[in-house]
Amino acid sequence: MNQTLAVWVVVGLALITSNLPFLVQRPFLVMPWAQPGEPSRSVLVELLLSVVFFALLLAVGYYAFLIIGQAFFIPSDPVSTGLFLLKVLGAGLLVAALLAFSGWRNRGHSIQKTFFVRLIELLVFYFLTGALGFALELNMGNMFSQKWEFYAISLSLFVVLGFPGFVYRYLMRHPKPRKPKSSVA
Repeated sequence: MNQTLAVWVVVGLALITSNLPFLVQRPFLVMPWAQPGEPSRSVLVELLLSVVFFALLLAVGYYAFLIIGQAFFIPSDPVSTGLFLLKVLGAGLLVAALLAFSGWRNRGHSIQKTFFVRLIELLVFYFLTGALGFALELNMGNMFSQKWEFYAISLSLFVVLGFPGFVYRYLMRHPKPRKPKSSVA
C-alpha cells in the first residue's frame, strides 16, 4: 500500500465514522448510565459492563494496531497483499462486532441518544481511525512522534468532517410520522 492510498483510506474512513454517531440512532457504546429508552438495569452491572466494554475496545484497537502495523507487506506479492488485507478486514470486523454489541443488547427498545453520548461516540471513532492511521504509517516505515498540535488539528478536522451528520440530525426538519386514522365501527 503506498502512502497516497493509505492517506485516502484514512480520510474516507474518517468521513464515514465522523458522521455515524449523528446518522445512526442505535448506540455504539455501552455507557455506565441508562440512556433514555433503555430498560432499567442495576447501576453496578451497567458500570461493570461499561468498564469491560471499553477495556475490550481498547484491547481490540491495540491488537489491530499491532497486527496491521507490524504486518509484512510487499505490494507486488499477491500472497502478502492478500494476507495484509485479510488482517485489516479481520481487525475491522472485530471492531464492528464490538461496536454492534450495545445495539444488539438493546434490541427492541427505542433508544434516544443524547448529544453528549454522540460526542463520546465521535471521540471513540476519532481514536479508532487514528489508530488505523498510525498502524498504516508504521507499516510503511517509521512512525513519527506527534505533539499536541497534531492531535488538536486532527480532532478539529474530524469534527468538521462530521458536520453533514450534525446538520442532518439537529438542523434539518424531519417530518413526524403520521398516525393512521382509526375507524370507528
